[in-house]
Amino acid sequence: MPLQTAVEALADRLRALPQSALARGAAAEALALARELAVRAQHVEEPGREPREIPDAGMFAVGDQVAVAGHDLVEAVRAAGDERALAAAVELVRGASARC
Repeated sequence: MPLQTAVEALADRLRALPQSALARGAAAEALALARELAVRAQHVEEPGREPREIPDAGMFAVGDQVAVAGHDLVEAVRAAGDERALAAAVELVRGASARC
């Protein structure tokens, strides 16, 4: 699945980045992405419910946060069969990856 591949590649890259790169903005960008992916998954899984926000667990956790939120969205979109949501999420991850 393209979304899963994109999420895994970005998460691996984030885990390998040095602290200096994370501090220069990659961590903030990744946390914003993880939060958006989580919100999208929650809207699919629990429509009408106020989404919960992923906490800031620190710059060294953002790779894992992107991976978890991305995998949650993959499963939610797969279950819903929403190809448009999948394509939009892939573009979102690719854009964030370019900025990281």
